[in-house]
Parts: sequence; C-alpha cells; structure tokens
Amino acid sequence: VDAVLVACSNLERPYPAIAVEVQDLLGIEGFGFDMNVACSSATFAIQTAYDMLRSGSVDCVLVVDPEICSGHLNFRDRDSHFIFGDVCTAIVLEREETCTAKGAWEILSTRLKTKFSNNIRNNFGFLNRAAPDGIGARDKLFVQEGRKVFKEVVPMVSQLILEHMADEGLDPKDLKRMWLHQANKSMNDFIGRKVLGRDPEPGEQPNILHEYANTSSAGSIIAFSQFSEDLKAGDLGLICSFGAGYSAGNVLVRKRA
Repeated sequence: VDAVLVACSNLERPYPAIAVEVQDLLGIEGFGFDMNVACSSATFAIQTAYDMLRSGSVDCVLVVDPEICSGHLNFRDRDSHFIFGDVCTAIVLEREETCTAKGAWEILSTRLKTKFSNNIRNNFGFLNRAAPDGIGARDKLFVQEGRKVFKEVVPMVSQLILEHMADEGLDPKDLKRMWLHQANKSMNDFIGRKVLGRDPEPGEQPNILHEYANTSSAGSIIAFSQFSEDLKAGDLGLICSFGAGYSAGNVLVRKRA
C-alpha cells in the first residue's frame, strides 16, 4: 500500500490528518491525507485513488471511511437524531495487473458533481465554537431541510447518472445493480425509476437502512460489500453517493472473471 485516504463526513480533528495516524499504525510507507465531501466522501476518495493509480504515482491505495455520525447529532432534534448510525468501511484499490483478489471489480469510469446548498449543514468549527452568539446554537450540530433536499437532490443525481452512462456509451438497462447512498429509501426509489425507466426489481437496488441506518458516505459501500458477491463476471454495476454540498459521486464498475 502506497497511500492511505481517510474520507468521511465526521473527522475527529482538523490535524494532524487521521490518515497519517492510520498509516503509522498499519506500518505503511508513502503518504496519507484526509478528505471530507460529506455524504459523498467515499466515492470522491475512490476517484482520487483511481486518478492516482492511472497517473502512475501509486500502485495501491487504502481508502478508509470511518463515519461516527452520532458525534454530530442534536439529540433534541426529533426529526433527525434517530436516522443515523456509526460504522467504518475500508476499500483497497490497485492496478489491474497486480490484482489477485478473488471476485474483484474493475473501475470503468467515475464522475463527480457539486452544487452549493445550505440545506444540509453543520457550522461547528474552531473559529466559532466559543463565540458568545453561537454557544448552544442549533446550527453547531447536524441540521437539514429534508423536503428541500429530496426535491433538489433527486433530479441532480438522476441526471448525473444518466449523463455519465451516456458519455461512456452504456445503457442503464445493462446495469445489474445500483448501490445508492443509504439515506432515504423513497429518494432511492425515485432515482431508480428515473435511471431505469421503470420500478427497480427486488435486488437491483439493495437497501440496508433497516440494519445500519444512515451511515453517511459509508452507506453505498456497505450495500456494495453485502450485495455484490452473487453477481457474475462481466456484470455492470454503479456505486453512487450523494448528500451535503450538494455533492454526488458515481463509480461505474464491472466484475472481473
């Protein structure tokens, strides 16, 4: 492993980078750094690692996604505190010629998008934590305008997926599975219908909310991990995460023989 990326919504501290500490504890040479693109952190980190591999600057990258969501929740906010869970995922990306893992997946293409919005926000920071007008303020923890998020993010993500696949010469009908951001089943159902042009069949769009809740950027990675082994060599899939920013990230993958 040449590099460690820690990508998540909820980092323990600004510096030193958590990734450098993980690197040290694992005895890894090379370098490490943190990334925070909220709920899209994992897919943004995958593209970053993918770009580094393609450039030749590294041969193998470890992406770690520790989402300690409970630390930024307002437990007086009955609209949001109960929907989150804590989890950590890890992904290894390496060059195809050195990959010996059984059941590995090839990254075909990635696509990222951001568009500024205040509808999902956490204003806590070292510059304002002690300001007299901010002590105890609601915006120093997680806040969102859920209905606005639903209305604005669904079309943004649907368009991103459709344009990405069209640019790659791929037909959405060829997708065997979509591992979408695990925040809202209704939101995913709308996106699935828009992308596929029909209601997704059971198994085409796995949901893990009942077991893990919303784990921010880790959700789509958990869904991929738990619902990918049954697919066959050559099958096409899409990992997609989206959320605060707004931000959205696609990773088109194909199962290797």
